Amino acid sequence: MEPVGVPHPQAWVQVTAVNQSQTTNTMSLIPSLMSDKFKTTYRIKDGAEIIRANGGKCRLEAVTSSYRALEGKRTTFTLLNETHHWVSGNNGHKMYETIDGNATKKDSRYLAITNAYLPGEDSVAERMRDAFEKIVEGRAVDIGFLYDSVEAHPKTPLTPEALRIVLPKIRGDAVWLRPDTIIQSVLDTTLSASRSRRMWLNQIVAEEDAVYGPAEWAACFVEGAVLRPGDEIVLGFDGGKSDDATALVAIRISDFVAFVIDCWEKPDGPRGEGWEVNRELVDSTVHEAFQLYEVKAFYADVALWESYISDWAADYGEGLAVKAEGHNAIGWDMRSSLKKVTRAHERLLRSIFDAKLGHNGDLAMKRHVLNARRRTNNYGLSFGKETADSPRKVDIYAALMLAHEALHDLRTRGKKTKKRTGRGYFI
Repeated sequence: MEPVGVPHPQAWVQVTAVNQSQTTNTMSLIPSLMSDKFKTTYRIKDGAEIIRANGGKCRLEAVTSSYRALEGKRTTFTLLNETHHWVSGNNGHKMYETIDGNATKKDSRYLAITNAYLPGEDSVAERMRDAFEKIVEGRAVDIGFLYDSVEAHPKTPLTPEALRIVLPKIRGDAVWLRPDTIIQSVLDTTLSASRSRRMWLNQIVAEEDAVYGPAEWAACFVEGAVLRPGDEIVLGFDGGKSDDATALVAIRISDFVAFVIDCWEKPDGPRGEGWEVNRELVDSTVHEAFQLYEVKAFYADVALWESYISDWAADYGEGLAVKAEGHNAIGWDMRSSLKKVTRAHERLLRSIFDAKLGHNGDLAMKRHVLNARRRTNNYGLSFGKETADSPRKVDIYAALMLAHEALHDLRTRGKKTKKRTGRGYFI
């Protein structure tokens, strides 16, 4: 069966944006789409900001950033225009919340259209993408959120030959966009490549201070990678209490593919009020990892988790092929030495840029990796969150770095161990 559209007897459609030029750009196209017969049939009365039909019973109007004026409107459909420009500074977030509230009251719908957003601006477009990925990850309830984006491959070169092939596919039915004109803009050295990729290839390109962009991480994807019981692995652990996430990450020794064993994060909204990580569950997961897999090394940041890490070291330290430096076989204090952390991070950085470290496409890991920001110091390049109180977590990335450092130490100074067979021989 095919859906069939029917006229709404009191259609009230709004075209919304955070500035006048955006709505003008959209509204200026509409008169060219209406034939004389259409205007006569539906008694259309043209206007610059309001187009009325059927004697005023139906209307199409342009609205800008007065979110207070929007509240309570009984709209039947709302178009959110260029939501990558909808940010806190221009009341974009409040506009979106008001429109969603109106749609909920009226049981109506809205549609957002946008170019690729700039990561880190916290625009409505970025929030929508984050919300969609949470649903895909299973971290949020599927509320019927429809997200459609046609994006060029991350490795698309900005050459005339490649662009002539890719641009017609990305523009879709926007046939008024001329590839040759766009190519001239892309090749203009006064414009940044990241801007061209966002504008014309619809690619989500990282901020200038991001450690990685989506392309670098995508190049490490290993399709079909699955961690199986009995695999030889190394583990990395970064623990939090309430605001920061807690993560346990494994890297398989045979092929250097990384997996998230588990991650515990503060839930969004009211569910996150007063939330603290379930330490007993984390402890149980660590023990289960040692039962399921052949763990050869385990590095854990000791902050906030000293007693648990001491217990894990007592239980499993003797069986590890390589131990952390110091009195604890597992404890790896990220606060103790900036030089030590920076060297470990640069090793991980090189493995990812050279695509020597793989991953299975875990979306939570991707999010944390792409959230990492460059932090330069006297010893080289380290990492951190965008701000100390940022909700954009990097704890899985920290755990990945610790697992990678354990793998490095295992390969450079680890002792050889033989798997026990359970058989004995007597002479």
